Amino acid sequence: MKMNGNTILITGGGSGIGRALAEAFHALGNSVIITGRRKSALDTVTAANPGMQAMVLDINDAEAIKGFAAEITKTHPALNIVIHNAGIMVAETIGDAPDYLETAEATIATNLLGPIRLTAALLPHLKTQGDASVVNVSSGLAFIPFVLTPTYSATKAGIHSYSMAIREQLKGTSVKVVEIAPPYVQTELMGEHQASDPNAMPLTDFISEVMQILTDNPDAKEVIVERCKPLRFAAESGNFDAMFAGVNSRH
Repeated sequence: MKMNGNTILITGGGSGIGRALAEAFHALGNSVIITGRRKSALDTVTAANPGMQAMVLDINDAEAIKGFAAEITKTHPALNIVIHNAGIMVAETIGDAPDYLETAEATIATNLLGPIRLTAALLPHLKTQGDASVVNVSSGLAFIPFVLTPTYSATKAGIHSYSMAIREQLKGTSVKVVEIAPPYVQTELMGEHQASDPNAMPLTDFISEVMQILTDNPDAKEVIVERCKPLRFAAESGNFDAMFAGVNSRH
């Protein structure tokens, strides 16, 4: 994946990791388009980053995704990278079944169906580009589930598996598939407390390490920062049980 000269679409670009990635790639001279459901949040980001553009999209709306893909490929014909970052993470109490189903279904629609649908809509265009990438943001929880967020963890495991499978299917085309797996990062994904939690990795440190990995290894398939490696390789290292207990010590 090249680091400049791209036209990049980033979902969930109004805050957190999505905004930080958008700003990092924008600073390198890429043309960046962010999307999300809240126009006000998108406008705040573009106002702070002259030249960055924004388009509103409800990632849960299958029909809206089709129309969005047609519009963005028409207005931005050089689009060659999509970064699937939009996601929600909500605690669920399974014992309250079926009351948690609404949360679970919304999580699946946003975190898993959204990237699948948008990839399907954009892939015919991406395959016409000489150097294209589909970048999926998963999570360290794809490898060690967090008990309080079972559906979130399941969707991220699904994104990991999906990334591996489509990477193999697209081998031989111009489209690369990259997975970025964040650890616990200081964002507001689960509320304001997370943004200042000293146990979480500072967002600026995470983004800096991600960008360095991508720069140093343009053929990277997975981007795993040092802080996430114990989660990513827990099973391989024989430390799964200990890591599972550690991740879920707050439960």
